[in-house]
Amino acid sequence: MGRTARVLHSVRLRLLILALVPLIILMPLLLTIGMARWTADYDALLISNVESDLRIAQQYLERMTGDAGRDVASEARSAGLLDMLSDAEALRRDYLPYAQARLGLDFLRYVPVAQADAQWPVIAQALQGRADAGIDIMDAAQLDALGPGLAARARIQPIGDGAPETRGMVLHAAAPVRIDGALAGVLVGGVLLNRNLAFIDRLNALVFLNPMVGGDRQGTVTVFLDDLRISTNVSLFEGQRAIGTRVSQAVRAQVLGQGETWLDRAFVVNDWYISGYVPLRDSFGQRVGMLYVGFLEAPFDAAKRAAFLWMLGAFAAVLLLSAPVFLLLARGVFAPLEAMTQVMDRVRRGDLAARIRPSAKRDEVAQVGAHLNELLEQVQDRDRRLRAWADELNARVDQRTAELRDTNDKLEQAFHQLVMREKLAAIGEITAGVAHEIGNPVAVIQGNVDVIREVLGPEAETVRTELDLVDAQVHRIDGIVGRLLKFARPGDYGTDAHSVAPGPVLRDCLVLVDHVITRTDITLTTDIAEVPPVRIDPGELQQVVVNLIVNAVQAMGEQGQLHLALAPEPRDGRAGVALRVRDSGPGVPEDKLSAVFAPFFTTKQVEGTGLGLSISQSLVQRAGGLISVRNVGGAEFTVWLPAADPDAMDSPEMAG
Repeated sequence: MGRTARVLHSVRLRLLILALVPLIILMPLLLTIGMARWTADYDALLISNVESDLRIAQQYLERMTGDAGRDVASEARSAGLLDMLSDAEALRRDYLPYAQARLGLDFLRYVPVAQADAQWPVIAQALQGRADAGIDIMDAAQLDALGPGLAARARIQPIGDGAPETRGMVLHAAAPVRIDGALAGVLVGGVLLNRNLAFIDRLNALVFLNPMVGGDRQGTVTVFLDDLRISTNVSLFEGQRAIGTRVSQAVRAQVLGQGETWLDRAFVVNDWYISGYVPLRDSFGQRVGMLYVGFLEAPFDAAKRAAFLWMLGAFAAVLLLSAPVFLLLARGVFAPLEAMTQVMDRVRRGDLAARIRPSAKRDEVAQVGAHLNELLEQVQDRDRRLRAWADELNARVDQRTAELRDTNDKLEQAFHQLVMREKLAAIGEITAGVAHEIGNPVAVIQGNVDVIREVLGPEAETVRTELDLVDAQVHRIDGIVGRLLKFARPGDYGTDAHSVAPGPVLRDCLVLVDHVITRTDITLTTDIAEVPPVRIDPGELQQVVVNLIVNAVQAMGEQGQLHLALAPEPRDGRAGVALRVRDSGPGVPEDKLSAVFAPFFTTKQVEGTGLGLSISQSLVQRAGGLISVRNVGGAEFTVWLPAADPDAMDSPEMAG
């Protein structure tokens, strides 16, 4: 019944959605379009407000600069100053400090015409007889010359990395001082803006005099020297202003780099602000900083979210009121659907005989019930036939499985036979070479030595050394033949697995394949180190080594470099021995590396069965080792075998 309830709930939900689709789709679409348009207009209004605030801040900054210039000009014309000009010491000690404090300046000094520095445009204008004021950037030495403590106040250490900023931004004013109509000197004064919190707070109060949105607009004003905040009411932490922080790279590039005004939202120190930036120019006309005005975006975002949530709430209320009304009207539709769902639930549990009761109604739902009964009849009939087919199929599968098992056994036997044939083929190739190269010459040599001894008799003593040398070489040839026989019939010389010293076995293999190498222009190099014995049948080890050497020679053709290396190599905490066979041939194609050890895989178009490497892998894995291949210029095959247990070290087969 749980599934039935879920199905009915799903049907009710879909019917409800179908009925309310105009509200569910059209109303949110209209709300989205309306909110998007309202949000865009709202954001445009905020940008317009910050643009207006920025213009006001510019005007007030210009006005404050002009006021500083007018104050200095008024003081330059004052009778008190003119009366004190005759006493330079009293002027410097008494009058100018008093006038500086009265005018609210950070420095005020009188400079005779002969000493006036005309490099500053405002002073140059004063020397021309006109008072002037502007913004200038002064270094620490210049600030020290203007007044004590100004350089220390101007010094700002940037937050984070960077050298301290020692320059100061100054509202610089100068006015001519005349005596009896003649220019006697220049009165120079100014205000240092670095860390000038009174100045920035006053400017902020003037700009944000009229609050917006019920007083929620929290305004901030900042003066930048280049991209560094030198005076601001933006907070970094509680009780600490963000002096020494920098503006973003995007704002710096547009305002300082291109001289354009920035009007957009921006992340300021630790929050988002609706921001406006405008470049500040010094009296030389160069862009030296920025003036910033902005207010927190958060209150306005909260207002937008509140309006959006209110509209969503209204929409949800409409849906909640519409749903019960629809369900009340649609109750008559669900009764036959419930009956159908119960029948389907019984069928799902295996009762294929379940049917829907015939209805007296002739509406679409009743027709669906009749069609469902017909389908259930067909399903029940097909189920009976499928069960019969399944029984027959199972019997056939059992029969085919037995046949496949027999075929697999035959294939396994055939594979073992092919393994033996590959081994016999390798032995036959080596035996043919030995018989051809050694058999007949050995018989001739030994026979002639015996004849020489018989013919010479006692006189053979004079060439005894030479004859003994010939005998030694014949015995050496017999040894080679013996090793060949040991390789051909390893089972006649020992058990299946031995503690074998790999070094002697490798040297024996080099003797066995010497005729294969010497008839080419291949250079053989070896690096055989002292290694521990390994546990493997010596004949099988010989078969693996010979197969790898022969394959390497065939891969190189008539000339090349063949290198054999034998060294101890532990793997996974287990002692072992690694034999590497590297040739200078073309290597193995990268897409074939994973298939070289597969049975019947071969790169030889005419000769070879493709079982040599597969057999070698089987022999190595049976001994507990691994064989792998990689390309290093040519192909390099590595055979790793675990070291034999110490108990097997005294085995008589150790000599190899």
